[in-house]
Order: sequence, then structure tokens, then C-alpha cells
Amino acid sequence: MKVKKIFPLLITISIIFIFLYIILASKPLSKEYTFTPEWIINLNEPEITQLSEAKTLLNFKVDQSIGYFTEDGEITLYKSFPLKAAISNDYFALYNTEASNIPFYSNDGTQKGIIKGSGFPFFNNDRIYLFLPGGASFSACDQEGNIKWTYESTIPITAFSSNENYTVSGYADGSIKVFDNDSGTMEINFAPGGSDYAILYGLDISPDGQYVASISGLEKQRFVLAHKEDNQPKIVFHHFLDSDLTRRTFVKFSSDGQRVFYNYQNHLGIYDLEKKENFIIKIDKKILSIEEMNGMYFLLGKNDKEYTVYIIEKTNIMTGSFTFEADSAFIRTSDDNLFVGKDSTISKIKISKE
Repeated sequence: MKVKKIFPLLITISIIFIFLYIILASKPLSKEYTFTPEWIINLNEPEITQLSEAKTLLNFKVDQSIGYFTEDGEITLYKSFPLKAAISNDYFALYNTEASNIPFYSNDGTQKGIIKGSGFPFFNNDRIYLFLPGGASFSACDQEGNIKWTYESTIPITAFSSNENYTVSGYADGSIKVFDNDSGTMEINFAPGGSDYAILYGLDISPDGQYVASISGLEKQRFVLAHKEDNQPKIVFHHFLDSDLTRRTFVKFSSDGQRVFYNYQNHLGIYDLEKKENFIIKIDKKILSIEEMNGMYFLLGKNDKEYTVYIIEKTNIMTGSFTFEADSAFIRTSDDNLFVGKDSTISKIKISKE
């Protein structure tokens, strides 16, 4: 439903939201910031808005539904899917477990192309990938879905990430491979090692392609930061973790490449490349995603049906958090706004600094 049609209800909802926020907050927020709820929309009764002007569109995926919304609370596209879906702010696709030649669509709902081949599509902003059957190989596609290049392997892929210029994949044998996005040329191929059993659980590459960060190994699992020197990686920092994870975990560089966040059992690590210092914050959730806004980082964590949004400033200190229960959830940021998706609702929170 449109925000303007439920305005009388918004005041009550906002009061309830603020009350629940204060009650559920697990760590007080910095006094410098004000968090003001502005609207809440219900995805159970979405009214689709046809945009008359260009606006920033943000994607959502909750339960068996995907779509796009604007900062004003307008739902511009809503799709239910029976099996699987992939979505980014640019593209989306609906597919099944035996998909081949998969149609994909731009965020306005028009068909953009067909991903040629069989497998599982993955979108990272405007980058398009196809993970091939067997889980060991993948292809990079162009904007029409044609295969640009493919890397084939017999070792299962256990970690994967990309940015505008590079794609990085990690494997069950502990190896890391970095590819140029345009040509598919492998620029780096190495294994961090240092553990009794080699396997990659988390991986990312810095925006400039100079650093690769990973969580790898079993029995003395560790976080490793490597720097590219003459196309050969050199480990510049490593940190043995308190316990071993046996699942894929979160590793992510900040957009400016100055920090890398990593998640392990009951902890969030932050390595500051500028200060060359490692910071550890105790948390009790598995980190799912990160969003940035004006020098602040928002991380979404999950433990069963309990979700927590952690707020980190550039001082590498957690300045606040709030917790809620849901079957599925997501966060997005745009300008000075934080958007929190919770099952069938999306809420907008305006953030201002006093």
C-alpha cells in the first residue's frame, strides 16, 4: 500500500517502533546520532508504483518474494517465486534447480537477456555470474547474458567474491585464484596455508585489487591478509582464531579499501589497513551482510530467528545495536537512511548527527 494512504497509521506505528527500538536495543547508541523512523510498508498488500522519474531502487528478498523499493516507500516491482531467485540492485532472475538458458531482468521488470548455459545465476551489482553444475566451475557473463569467460576446476568452490575489476574464488583445497573481470586472466594463484587442513571459508578482494583477505583452514584456522607484490601475494597479517568454523563465513572490505571485516565464532574482527591494527568485537551472531553510510558501517547478524543490526564507526568501535525477531530480514542504506526488512515489512529510519 502507498505510504500516503496509511499516513494516519504511521504516527502510531512510529511510536510503537521507537518504543520497541529502545526496549530491544542491546547497546546504547552514540549521543551524536539520532535515529528517526519515517515510514513502514507492508509487503503482504503491495501496491506497485509506476515511476514517472528516475529514482534509486533498492532490492529486497524476504521469504519467497523479491522486488525493488524507493527511498520514499514505493514498491516498484514485486515477485513471488516458488523455488529459487537471484537479485541485485540491477538485475534479478527466477529459476529452478535444473535451470538452463535463464532469462534475467533489469530492475524495472523488462527482460535484459538470457544467461546462456546451465547452472545457478548470481548477481553482484551489475556483474553476472553462472555457477556451473558440480560446484567447481563458474562463468562470467556480459550484460546480455553471453558467456565472457569460464574457469573450470575439479575442486569445489567454497568462497567467492567480486568487485568492479576483479573476481576472486576460493576452493576446498585451500587455494585462492584472482581473475581480471574483463579478460578472465588469472592474475594470482596461491594458498594461504598455515593449518593442518586446507579449505577456504571466507574471501574478499580490495577495490584496487592489491589485497586479498580470507578465513581458511581447519585445526588452527586463521584470518589472513595478503598483499599483491609483482603479481605474487605476500602475507602482511594473520591472526589465528580461537575456534574453527566449518561453514562459509563473512569477509568483506570496506568500499574505500581501508578496512576488512571478518566474522568467526562469537566475534567480529576488523583489520584497519591504515593503522595496521586488528580490532576484535564480541558478538553472538553470524554476520550476513554489511551496508555503509557516511563513515558508519551497519552489519546484520543472525542466530536462529534473532537478528541484530550492529553499528560500527570508523573508530572501529561498536557504538550501538538493536535486535529483533524474524523469519527473514535484510538491511539497506541510501544517503542518510537505513532500511530494515523484517518478514513482510520494510521500515525506513532517518539517521542524523546532532
